[in-house]
Parts: sequence; C-alpha cells; structure tokens
Amino acid sequence: MTSGGVLTVVSPQRVGSPTWLYQLSKAGKLCVPAMNVNDSVTKQKFDNLYCCRESILDGLKRTTDVMFGGKQVVVCGYGEVGKGCSAALKALGAIVYVTEIDPICGLQACMDGFKVVKLNEVIRHVDVVITCTGNKNVVNRDQLDRMKNGSMVCNMGHSNTEIDVASLRTPELTWERVRPQVDHVIWPDGKRVILLAEGRLLNLSCSTVPTFVLSITATTQALALIELYNAPEGRYKQDVYLLPKKMDEYVASLHLATFDAHLTELTDEQAKYLGLNKNGPFKPNYYRYTSR
Repeated sequence: MTSGGVLTVVSPQRVGSPTWLYQLSKAGKLCVPAMNVNDSVTKQKFDNLYCCRESILDGLKRTTDVMFGGKQVVVCGYGEVGKGCSAALKALGAIVYVTEIDPICGLQACMDGFKVVKLNEVIRHVDVVITCTGNKNVVNRDQLDRMKNGSMVCNMGHSNTEIDVASLRTPELTWERVRPQVDHVIWPDGKRVILLAEGRLLNLSCSTVPTFVLSITATTQALALIELYNAPEGRYKQDVYLLPKKMDEYVASLHLATFDAHLTELTDEQAKYLGLNKNGPFKPNYYRYTSR
C-alpha cells in the first residue's frame, strides 16, 4: 500500500472498506496521502456491480450445485455488490428479499422490485442468506440458530466479519467438511446450515474473477499510484482523495475497444453549450451514475 512512505492506494479486496482511512484522517493520524480507489466509478460499477453479478452465481453453483429457481434468498445490503447479487438471483427465478439501513438504497431496492425486510422477519423461512454490507455481525448467532434445516449462508461483503462464524465454533455444534469451501454446521437436534468459505468472501474463495474486471481494477490502481507519485508537491495533503474524474474516464476508454465501441464526439458548439471540454471530463464530481 505504501512506497517510500508517501503513497497509498485502497482496494477492498486487500484491506476492506476505506472507512478506516477516513477515520484516521479525521483523527489527524493519517501519515501519508491516500487515494480511495474503492469508491472510484470504474471500481464501483465494474468490480463491485457487474463482476459480483456474475461471480455470485459462479461461487454458489461451484460449491453447492443448487438450483435457485423458486428459492427464497435474502441479500443483506443493497449497495453495488448487493445490487449485482440481487439482479443475478432474480434472473434465475429466485424470490429475493433485501435488507437495508439506508433509506435511499432501500427505496432503490423497492423500485427494482425487491421486498425490503428486516432479517429477523424472514430468517426462519429463507433458503439462502447473502451478506453484502461491509459491516460486522450482520448475521449473528441468534439468527443462525433460527435458520431452517438445509439453509445456506455466505458472504460477498467485507472480509470475514459479516457472519458471526466465531459463535459457531462451540462444543455443542459439529462441523462437517463436505467439500472444499463447504461446511455443514450441525446443531444438536440434527439441523444443518451450509456455510460457504467459512464466512470469507465467496467471490474470492469459491469463484474466479474475470480478467476483464481485473484489468479495469488494476488499471485504476496503477493510475492512482502514478497520480500520487507525479503530483506536484503540495497537491495532496495527508488526507483521503478520490481518483480524478478524468482518470476514471480514461480507464473506461481504454477498455471500450474490447467491445468495438465507438464514442460520439461533441462538436465545438455542443461542448460550449454544455460548458465542457471536448476531451472530458464529461461529468461533474457530484454526478451519480445509474446502477442498473
């Protein structure tokens, strides 16, 4: 993450959410400039949304061979990862519920056709629980105790903190490894809950990440490093920054050739009307790209 004590780049696949860096900065304890790659547009949309939309199915199918048509699934969190997972499972015919703390994300889920619930309202009858929140103890021991026999729980969110796996390592519960990355946790009454990857990230433990998405993410990280290294002294303080919009657009433009895509060019008159440079950036920093 650092080079010569002056550079740092954040990627959730390595260190989790960049929240802790913002906390360090707020406390005045951040010693170097930090570039928050996780919240760049190219990372959020392509790695978190589009990649997870595919890798959730890849990971579930590889590990369980379950048919998801008609299954009741609850997706905890409707950020970019949750949106991708929910869309994929809905397309297979699953009945998808969503849990959320954020009213905006909750409203998005409603408008996308999902029932927004509290986990405790559905935990007894759902077949699959998928965590995508970036938080800790999203599924706790009490909820795991109430899950039905044969139900499944896995994590697509933050590191290995979302499912309270430590609470399952007790003498009264038996663990049975049925295949790599798949454990049956057995309760005294014989109930079995299927735990995937011991609560670690399903997409990194049980599926592959497409090279196209890796290219986008790696390019974004590389450009962030180059920007920090080449920046004039004083441009970046000991704080957390987002990747400049122009670089986000450059990452996207590099990958358009894969699809033989041809962008329309603004005329001078059009650029003047919009108040834009013909070569970008084309959106202000506050612009929110649609998620679907």
